[in-house]
Amino acid sequence: MPQLTTSLEQYEVWFLTGSQNLYGEETLRQVAEQSQQIARALDDAAGIPVRIVWKPVLTDSESIRRAALEANADDAVIGLVAWMHTFSPAKMWIAGLDALQKPLLHLHTQANVELPWGEIDFDFMNLNQAAHGDREFGYIQTRLGVARKTVVGHATNPVVQQQIGTWTRAAAGWAASHELKLARFGDNMRYVAVTEGDKTEAELRFGVQVNTWGVNELADAVAAASSSDVDSLVAEYEELYDVVPELRRGGERHSSLRDGAAIELGLRSFLEEGGFGAFTTSFEDLGALKQLPGLAVQRLMAEGYGFGAEGDWKTAVLVRVASVMGAGLPGGASLMEDYTYDLVPGDEKILGAHMLEVSPSLTTARPTLEIHPLGIGGKDDPVRLVFTADSGPAVVVALSDMRDRFRLVANVVDVVPPTAPLPNLPVGRAVWKPQPDFATSAAAWLTAGAAHHTVMSTALGIEAFADFAEIAKTELLVIDSSTELRAFQREVHWNQAYYRLAQGL
Repeated sequence: MPQLTTSLEQYEVWFLTGSQNLYGEETLRQVAEQSQQIARALDDAAGIPVRIVWKPVLTDSESIRRAALEANADDAVIGLVAWMHTFSPAKMWIAGLDALQKPLLHLHTQANVELPWGEIDFDFMNLNQAAHGDREFGYIQTRLGVARKTVVGHATNPVVQQQIGTWTRAAAGWAASHELKLARFGDNMRYVAVTEGDKTEAELRFGVQVNTWGVNELADAVAAASSSDVDSLVAEYEELYDVVPELRRGGERHSSLRDGAAIELGLRSFLEEGGFGAFTTSFEDLGALKQLPGLAVQRLMAEGYGFGAEGDWKTAVLVRVASVMGAGLPGGASLMEDYTYDLVPGDEKILGAHMLEVSPSLTTARPTLEIHPLGIGGKDDPVRLVFTADSGPAVVVALSDMRDRFRLVANVVDVVPPTAPLPNLPVGRAVWKPQPDFATSAAAWLTAGAAHHTVMSTALGIEAFADFAEIAKTELLVIDSSTELRAFQREVHWNQAYYRLAQGL
């Protein structure tokens, strides 16, 4: 099986232009030339991380339907950008939009930035009538209930390019979720509610395949790791991290580091051979493993694998999606958990961490590789990377099963330095201030019934998750600087009615 890729280089978005045959060959020639210029401007934009591929102008129902079917059948195509250059009668688009299974962005633009006022005649008006051609297209999309992102402005505008670029990242995340196979090693932590969920519905909604393997199948792969491969991986650890003396070669606990390396080798081989892009573990079900996987999980997450602790497969999916959406951007994505609070009035902070499994993609500093006791799991002391996440903007997002639907809840936060050093906290961690303030954020999160496991992304803003939710037709509740609790509570109540009605009988 090929190794997991988190690159966006293999993806492309098709640029579709709508018109009709009413205006004659000369006008259609100009439409084609101008739409190629718009597509080229987008393809050249640094902020758009995938290829933008121009397609011939569409002027009738059959060509539109064929374009949709061809896009559906091409795994490299993660979405379509559509622009009605002239007036494209919207009934021509019904069959195509009904057949389309890929994400759609409606670009409301035109060829020129400024109007050449002194030269405008009616030939110019016939050629440059996207102002109402796109309104016709907007109507039919709404009439058909088509999920899409609408971007308004000239294609050379950096704001427009940024919005399109963010949407392409969300579309890549959507494609990745549909390619995703997830291996659960063991089951969920006993008696925990939020890590449960409908795996069949998840495959229908997000495309991910979620299945379970006995943890001793993983243990067999770990046992098969060769001594020479362990030697090589330990040498890599010593090059990349500040390894504490007791774990170094000749140190009294070096064997524990070798055990951690064997777990990484076995886990990696199992995932690669099965084509898995995400996985879960549980400290209650470790079988013949010598340690709860910590270091291995951290390093695999940093490479783009999705992970959820305690059997939390929904968070594993979300970590993988966030990793793909953020590919190539500074920062990273990781499993996170709100652990404890600093409740100094006016300066409240959240200290987030997990037992072991926080991704070093959240820091640019050199982590320390350490070993410490773990009071649960009943196994040997696990090795892990210790660091503090870099300061800056971030988003924490949870995916929950609400029985009749999935719900995404996202909080915009600011990662800050710890108020004081944390010499006795031997895990990867992050400290943040939630928007709009601690009390509103926490109350809104609890009102939404959001999960206690999250993905923290320091690479993406809220827009990418909003675009992903729109593509997935999945509820998203946002907690940010504008959130007011009573309005948020009303939104939760209204959404319960809306999503039940939207599903039909």
